[in-house]
Amino acid sequence: MRRNTCVIAGGGPAGAMLALLLARAGVEVTLLEKHDDFLRDFRGDTIHPSTLQILDELGLAEDFHRLPHRKTYEMEIQTDDATVPVANLRGLKGKYQYIAFVPQWEFLDLLTTAAKRYPNFRLIMEAEVHGVIREDDAVRGVRYRDTSGEHELRATLTVAADGRHSDVRRAAGLVPVEHSAPMDVVWFRLPREASDPRTTFLRVSNGHMMVSINRETYWQLAYLIPKGGFEALRSRGIEGVREPVAKILPFLEDRVGRLRGFEDVSVLSVALNRLRRWHRPGLLVIGDAAHAMSPVFGVGINLAVQDAVAAANLLAGPLAAGTPIPESLLARVQRRRTPPTVITQFAQRLVQNRLIRPALTEHPRPVRLPRDVSRLPLIGRLARRFIGLGVLPEHISSPVESHQV
Repeated sequence: MRRNTCVIAGGGPAGAMLALLLARAGVEVTLLEKHDDFLRDFRGDTIHPSTLQILDELGLAEDFHRLPHRKTYEMEIQTDDATVPVANLRGLKGKYQYIAFVPQWEFLDLLTTAAKRYPNFRLIMEAEVHGVIREDDAVRGVRYRDTSGEHELRATLTVAADGRHSDVRRAAGLVPVEHSAPMDVVWFRLPREASDPRTTFLRVSNGHMMVSINRETYWQLAYLIPKGGFEALRSRGIEGVREPVAKILPFLEDRVGRLRGFEDVSVLSVALNRLRRWHRPGLLVIGDAAHAMSPVFGVGINLAVQDAVAAANLLAGPLAAGTPIPESLLARVQRRRTPPTVITQFAQRLVQNRLIRPALTEHPRPVRLPRDVSRLPLIGRLARRFIGLGVLPEHISSPVESHQV
C-alpha cells in the first residue's frame, strides 16, 4: 500500500489541471487515468479565453499555441434565411479574444507533460478506480486495478475528477440531481475542401440542428437528435444521417457517402446535472463528476479547469504544509464554484428549452432570431463575456514550491 498527500481519479481537464497546480506547489500527488492514453475522439475541445489566461499564468501559452489549433473569434447561427452573429469575442477584456479549437488529447498531454517536470507528481495510466478507502467515517484514498493487479493508495485528500459517470462519486454515496436535456448528439466527421465555409457554426433548420466545426482538413459534425432517439435513427439506416447533412449543409452533399455505416458515428447521451454536495471528509468532487454540462456554449472543459484552479488556490498551501484538511475547507471550494455552475446551467437550459427543444419536436416551429445578437447593446456584451470568460473566471494564486526536474 502506497501513501500520497493527494490522489486524483480521472485524467481529464479538471484532474490534469489540479494535478499540475498541486505538483508545482510541492504536494505529493498521484493522477490515476483508467485508459492507456488520452486519444479519444469527439471529446470537448473548445478552449475559451478564461482557460487561455490560466495557461498564460502557468507559462504554457506558447506551448499551447504550438499545438495544431484553429482560432474562432465569432459564434454564429445559420438558419434557413440568414446568418445570425451571436457573440463577437473581439473587444473582450484581456489578452485572448478568441476560442481555440484543440483536440482534447493534445491539451491533456500538454498539462501532464508539464506536471511530469515535478518530482512529486506521478501519473499512472490504465488505473481504474473502483472503490474508496474509508477510515473513521472519512475517505482516505482509493482502490484501483491496473495491468499489474489490485492496489490501494492512501491519501490525505482524494479528488474525484473521473467524469459524469464517476465511480468515486458513486462509491462515496453522492448522487447528482438530474435536469432534463431535450437532445442527444451524434458525432462524425467528413472531409473538408478549400471551397467550403471557413467558420465554425450552428446550423438550424426546422426539425434539424447541426454544429459544424472546421478542423482544416475535415469537418467535425454534431447532429442533434431528440433525447433517446438514436435507436429510431439507427432503424432508418445510415441514410437517416446522410439525408439531413445533405439537406442543411448542401456543400457536403457530395461527401455524405463517406459515412459507410453507424460504425463511423459516435453517440453522446447528453446529461445536465449537479451534486448538492461536492465533498465528504477527505473527498472533493470537481469537474463533470460534480456537474455534467450540456454541450451548449461548449464550456465544459473551461468550467472543469476553473474548478481545478479554485481548488488548488484553497488547498495547495495546506496540503503542501501537511496540515489537516477540514471538510469546511472543501466546502469553500463548492461555495466558490457553485454560482458559476448554477448560472451556466440555467443559461444552457434556457437555450435547450427555447431553441433546441422547439427545433427538434415532431412538428417543429420556425426558428426566429434577431438579425445580429452580438450587436444588441446589453445582450451582445453579456454574451461576449459569458462565452469568453464565464461567470466567475479564476486566476492562479496557489504557491510555487516544487522545483522542476
